[in-house]
Amino acid sequence: MENNRNYFIAIALSVLIVLGWQFLYMNPRIEAQRKAQEAQKAQQQTEQVQQPAAGGQAPAQTSGAAPSGQAAATATLEQALQKSPRVVIDTPALSGSINLAGARLDDLKLKGYHETVDDSSPIITLFSPAETKDGYFTELGYIGSDATGAVPGAATLWTAPEGAKLTEKTPVTLSYTNDKGLTFTRTISVDERYMFTVADKIENTGQAPASLSSYGRVTRYNKPTTPSVYVLHEGFIGVIGDGLIETKYSAVEEEAVTPAKSTGGWLGITDKYWAATIVPPQSAAYEARFSHFADGQPRYQADYKDDAFTVAPGQSIELKNLVFAGAKEVPVIDGYEASYSIPKFDRLIDWGWFYFITKPMFKLMDFFFRYFGNFGVAILCTTIVVKLLFFPLASKQYASMANMKRMQPKMEELKAKFGDDRMGLQQAMMQLYKEEKINPIAGCWPVALQIPIFFSLYKVIYITIEMRHAPFFGWIKDLSAPDPTTIVNLFGLLPFEGPALLHLGVWPLIMGITMFVQMRMNPTPPDPTQAMIFNWMPLVFMFMLASFPAGLVIYWAWNNTLSVAQQGLIMKRHGVKVELFDNLKGLFRRKEVPSK
Repeated sequence: MENNRNYFIAIALSVLIVLGWQFLYMNPRIEAQRKAQEAQKAQQQTEQVQQPAAGGQAPAQTSGAAPSGQAAATATLEQALQKSPRVVIDTPALSGSINLAGARLDDLKLKGYHETVDDSSPIITLFSPAETKDGYFTELGYIGSDATGAVPGAATLWTAPEGAKLTEKTPVTLSYTNDKGLTFTRTISVDERYMFTVADKIENTGQAPASLSSYGRVTRYNKPTTPSVYVLHEGFIGVIGDGLIETKYSAVEEEAVTPAKSTGGWLGITDKYWAATIVPPQSAAYEARFSHFADGQPRYQADYKDDAFTVAPGQSIELKNLVFAGAKEVPVIDGYEASYSIPKFDRLIDWGWFYFITKPMFKLMDFFFRYFGNFGVAILCTTIVVKLLFFPLASKQYASMANMKRMQPKMEELKAKFGDDRMGLQQAMMQLYKEEKINPIAGCWPVALQIPIFFSLYKVIYITIEMRHAPFFGWIKDLSAPDPTTIVNLFGLLPFEGPALLHLGVWPLIMGITMFVQMRMNPTPPDPTQAMIFNWMPLVFMFMLASFPAGLVIYWAWNNTLSVAQQGLIMKRHGVKVELFDNLKGLFRRKEVPSK
């Protein structure tokens, strides 16, 4: 086992790095999330006891893609909804309303998703009016001039038919005519999920040509309350031309991001599970921008402005935008990319660097989910498939370990023969490896190649909305969240919660036991330092993974179990004794005290 010294040192360094990340980053983040959730609940309780005020005036007129500042938003949702006329939105997936002041999508809830695993908890609110502290909306409008007169902007009051209601089967047509003879007719439709189609027709009934530009913007007043993590992008996102652009909120606070003028693509703001994006007309050139405004009510904004176009007297022109506002469901996003020919729209989901592994991994898990109806079972099945794919490499790994163990007596003879002659010893060992056809580094490749697999699975469980609130069996109600039990309160038997630092659930314990058993399949290293690492590593990993998603811990425990069975089978096939039971007995065997 002395030949594995570097291997154990690498493992020890990896453990130290991950431990540092766990205690210096993850634990503070979990505590921050808890405080943010408490603050959010307190705010909701405060809003529930406030009485809605009478309706007021529409927001002040705003022109262009970058509006002027406004006073800090203090209205409740009920008060804000009363300030202007609205058209109700009611589809199988969405509820809310369109603000006729600006024709904004600023009131939108996702029917299929709740704030917690409890189905009685409030459904997710995506958009809120600008008058609220969590203002978040999309708006499409125009930029004109004195010659064009007033064109639709933030405060333009559109006209809707009486009793109009937007459903997946009934579009809504809005209209606005200015004093220069320009008539704007906007038809808004929505499918059964999250895609809005906004088709505008501009007719010039005046005597002079009208030159104007269209714009679109996604505006948000506040960043997400939960801290961001390095494995997930939240903030501005877009495919401008052919290139994917991802920009953090903190980056635009320093300086606006202005990609080069392009044709085609999309832009918007993304959260972990939700997103709001605009797909401009794909044949027109436009200028995009990701920015932060500190004047008045601070806000973050993704917007675009296209090149000016002219509508001649007696003529008309038509424009069409798409607006996605909803949950980032993988099949839905992929379907929109294909049906609407939206370039790289699937990148709205942060598949990460290992995109070519992560997305197929999800597809495989989704296949098993559709068959078994449980994502936990799908994880177990996916693990088996991964083990089968890596079986040839794992066989070489364990075969190499078995051969190395078989050659241990000969290696000891060489060490005794060459003594301090390290160069001679190394040459003799290389000759021995060659004669016995042993590759001493063959065991490293399966471990190295499975690192991207593990990271990809982590990404799938952490980022995909399909895993959100997905139950397994028993106490695991959300595979994307840590195991809620903890040994500190005897797994819920005692009426208190332990500190986050000592949180250790049932599944991390199971994972630690399986890792302990797996490591006992091999002899204990003779070097005391290596032996210490060997003994303490399962315990370290138990606490390290306690805050990871339960689905990932279940995967690791199941993978360890399969590895134990696989290693035992291969070692028996090569005629090498399995050390497991002897090593376990050795733990409880009384050590002899050397006589003085």
